[in-house]
Amino acid sequence: MSRSKFFLVVLICSFVWAFVPGYLFQSLTSISWVCWVFSKSVTAQQLGSGMKGLGLGAFTLDWTAVSSFLFSPLISPFFATVNVLVGYVLFIYVVMPTAYWGMNLYNAKTFPIFSSHLFASNGSPYKIADIVNQQFQLDTEAYDKLGRINLSIFFAISYGFNFATIAATITHVGFFYGKEIYHRFRASQQEEPDVHTKLMRKYEDIPAWWFYSVTALSMIVSLILCTVLKDQVQLPWWGFLFACAMAFTFTLPVSIISATTNQASLFQQF
Repeated sequence: MSRSKFFLVVLICSFVWAFVPGYLFQSLTSISWVCWVFSKSVTAQQLGSGMKGLGLGAFTLDWTAVSSFLFSPLISPFFATVNVLVGYVLFIYVVMPTAYWGMNLYNAKTFPIFSSHLFASNGSPYKIADIVNQQFQLDTEAYDKLGRINLSIFFAISYGFNFATIAATITHVGFFYGKEIYHRFRASQQEEPDVHTKLMRKYEDIPAWWFYSVTALSMIVSLILCTVLKDQVQLPWWGFLFACAMAFTFTLPVSIISATTNQASLFQQF
């Protein structure tokens, strides 16, 4: 078989595999037999639904659902796959049931176990339009009157773990790669160039002041927008500088984690 024919066959098969469950028969994305057997049980729907529940016993024929596990499990190292799998099992089948049924954390039973929407204290949808003014700023008096915003237990715990993951990035890289980073930084000026560096010397280097100029210009324009158009931007100048400092601090640790594990989706969102 020629390469062109092989590519055409794979293209057609991939299209059919994505088109059928994604458009024609979306039920194939999550086949939840637990929900079919116990169709009138709310608890069974929460446990068995692969779309709005914990997905216990559910399976899928949609590759997009399979690949969402690690963006693509085919291009991740084995230790990263196992690490994410262990974290997933602990989170979905230990932490979530304990927080929802065992502890009723944050009044979890008042809201769906899995939902991305915002809720009032009685479980009804939260009306965001009622707590912002015409400048899209928070009206504290209206917020105090309407009550605090509530999340489903899944998203509440997920946000907490995401922040913990970001903080753990610093400590993980410091413990496992700290010495290597330090030694490589000190030896970067004395080490002999590697093969890649020697090959790249054939091309003219881009002046460093280009990068410094673009960075300085971007920061100046952003600071001007934060001060002159503060009603539209709604970001104080110190908030912008703080965001720049955080980006500078996390660039190296996040790059190391992404390069060694192929896990970058969370950090890209951050």
